[in-house]
Amino acid sequence: QVQLVESGGGLVQAGGSLRLSCAASGRTSSLSAMAWFRQGPGKEREFVSVIRRSGGSTYYADSVKGRFTTSRDNAKNTVYLQMNSMKPEDTAVYYCAAARFVASVSREGYDYWGQGTQVTVSS
Repeated sequence: QVQLVESGGGLVQAGGSLRLSCAASGRTSSLSAMAWFRQGPGKEREFVSVIRRSGGSTYYADSVKGRFTTSRDNAKNTVYLQMNSMKPEDTAVYYCAAARFVASVSREGYDYWGQGTQVTVSS
């Protein structure tokens, strides 16, 4: 089993920055990728970014490309999401997710989820 705990959410003005963290514990050596998803008010949960545990390659949703950066520290079992040039439409609950097998943009590809952290961007 793997446990994921997100932190770093909060309120920020449009154009500002926030950094989210996701700390993993448990059988982290079994993981192949970690991702960020978000769910805005009245919306479906959507993919934001993914990073492979080995090699560190990343992939981003078009809506955040060039503004958000995901990184990892395997020694700390922690993944980060640096969010810059934030927009009101980035307002959502952000979830960390971990996959045992495949780095995917689909929710169904992930085996473990954090509890989420609220990010609110004011205009």
